[in-house]
Amino acid sequence: MSLADDLIARAERRDITFGIVGLGYVGLPLAVELGKVGFKVLGYDIAPRVVEGLNAGRSHIKDVTSDEVADLRAKGLFEATTDAARLAEADAISICVPTPLSKYKDPDVSFIVAATESVKAGLRSGQVIILESTTYPGTTREIMLPALESTGLAVGKDFFLAFSPERVDPGNPTYHTKNTPKVIGGITPDCVRVATAMYGEAIDTIVPVSTTEAAELVKLLENTFRSVNIGLVNEMAIVCDKLGVDVWEVIDAAATKPFGFMKFTPGPGLGGHCIPIDPHYLAWKMRGLNYKTRFIDLAGELNSEMPLFWVRKLMEDLNQAGTSIKGAKVLVLGVAYKKDIDDLRESPALDILGLLHQYGADVSYHDPYVPRFSEADHDYESVPLTADAVAGADAVLVVTDHSNIDWAMVKRHARLAVDTRHVLSRVPA
Repeated sequence: MSLADDLIARAERRDITFGIVGLGYVGLPLAVELGKVGFKVLGYDIAPRVVEGLNAGRSHIKDVTSDEVADLRAKGLFEATTDAARLAEADAISICVPTPLSKYKDPDVSFIVAATESVKAGLRSGQVIILESTTYPGTTREIMLPALESTGLAVGKDFFLAFSPERVDPGNPTYHTKNTPKVIGGITPDCVRVATAMYGEAIDTIVPVSTTEAAELVKLLENTFRSVNIGLVNEMAIVCDKLGVDVWEVIDAAATKPFGFMKFTPGPGLGGHCIPIDPHYLAWKMRGLNYKTRFIDLAGELNSEMPLFWVRKLMEDLNQAGTSIKGAKVLVLGVAYKKDIDDLRESPALDILGLLHQYGADVSYHDPYVPRFSEADHDYESVPLTADAVAGADAVLVVTDHSNIDWAMVKRHARLAVDTRHVLSRVPA
């Protein structure tokens, strides 16, 4: 029996220890799903607070409950560590580390490089390495493969290397790690076979593709698709504002067409760990090949301008009400990048708050999921959402449409409201 066939058979028997590098929004849900089907999971993270909490049965991720973590701990199926050397114990290692952009919008793969070095230090025959971090096409083959093969082990023979893009949508009530189809591309055919066997025991649907580059590009296409279409409806919001037309009415009417139209809605801008960032990976890669990604660049430009559009809209409405933005009391509702989560990463609210301060507004905010945060030399703390707080503001700016905000009360008491999410219009009069 070949090494690949032996690993596949062991996966079917759950005789595999999984290592997860990075226990955040991607790694922890994956660890839980693998543990639920009987794999022993060893999670590695550089943050002692995260590791200590997980070993005590406490989750720090909204999409994973503490009960789930505590149950796996009680069954001996999950352990977290800050000791990278222990990754040598794992038969399969999934790398789920951040891939941010530099200040010049270039890919920062330093976390991937660091994780690869940690894996390389203990790499042994029979291990399966799977990168999940979103990155540019070629990363797995050009960065990880040479580093791992420098140990003298051969890919597809002694160890197996694959890429499987994470598709986590924080706060999604329907689609989770288990029921979201998993794309897998490998360096060799056996790499795909082995990685598919590992994940196939815990994930409902596996979608193999021919190469790691194809798998890397899948994630970039998915999020570039969203970025471009959101950019289109954001521009339509600007067009409709200039024409005096309700953009949401136009979109809702267009969405009645049963073919040829997919509904996207405008908003305050893009946020989160994927859509504002991932298209830049592809644009950067193409610049190296002397090609300009025009749709991607234009969509990014449009989406990044939306915070300024809405602040200017607020300024216009205040002027019409006889109030200047300077010194005006502005209550911002919601600062998370999307509804019903606590994630501030790349949130357009941060740009909006900065602009409001720049124009001299007296700014406060309410967000039931984000009690406090610091940004650009400002310390913010969420204020209680009361009728007096709403009525006492010169303007209310809706940035995030959390489900547990009393929007009817806001609508009743707001003297002036600028609604980037169209949530107040859906509240009965």
